[in-house]
Amino acid sequence: MTDAVLLEKPAVSAAWHDQPILWTRRWTDRLFSFVIERPESFRFRSGEFVMIGLPSEQPGGKPTLRAYSIASPAWADELEFFSIQVPDGPLTSRLGLLDAGDRVLLGKKPTGTLVLDALTGGARLYLIATGTGLAPWLSVLRDPETWERFDEVIVTHTVREAKDLAYRQFLTVDIYDDPLVGDLARDRLLYYPTVTREPFVRTGRITERIDSGALFEDLNITGGFDPSVDRVMLCGSNAMIRDVRARLEKAGLIEGSNAAPAQFVLERAFVG
Repeated sequence: MTDAVLLEKPAVSAAWHDQPILWTRRWTDRLFSFVIERPESFRFRSGEFVMIGLPSEQPGGKPTLRAYSIASPAWADELEFFSIQVPDGPLTSRLGLLDAGDRVLLGKKPTGTLVLDALTGGARLYLIATGTGLAPWLSVLRDPETWERFDEVIVTHTVREAKDLAYRQFLTVDIYDDPLVGDLARDRLLYYPTVTREPFVRTGRITERIDSGALFEDLNITGGFDPSVDRVMLCGSNAMIRDVRARLEKAGLIEGSNAAPAQFVLERAFVG
């Protein structure tokens, strides 16, 4: 347990869960995942986000907080998160140094629009991500409702270098051993990684592959995005979300929300 976590614990305990880290994993020098104990009272929908934080390093200061998508499914006993460590980041520079047994603050009110409730019915679901924007798809993919509602699920993950393709083993092998969705996902999940800064089997931004038609050609899909069958979720960089959103709207897809479900959704809490 770190000294930082001990600071101000009585002041934040009413507003936050104070939870222990169960394990951590380093993917690269910048990317890491961590899992915390899930409070018995904590409920969420697969794809939602929650505030994660650490107490202030200054006596009497406010906690340092950031919104994190929950990478574990709604039925899981633990809460998993996927993060990038920014050297000068007020939270991630500290969070990335923690290990099992250290503690973090967990908000009590998960929320978000990257949920199945915000989409109308369709046949094919695209989960489009850049970087750590993959996190909510790890949750959505392990929700049986996803496989009940869609015939096919396509996960695209765009990163700078191949080493940044965290969870590649899970998306290509381990998910099929999942006791709830493994059999449902077999032959229906398509994983589509792309890399922008080094040679790879698929190179370039996802927008470039949409514009060239390479995405649809690779997936044996005729005609691009189709509002009658396609539903899309977006999470990642502001630029990717802005650019793909424009292409979806051009194709005739309508943005949805919890209050008005439609054909694609993005998480506005993460968009600047």
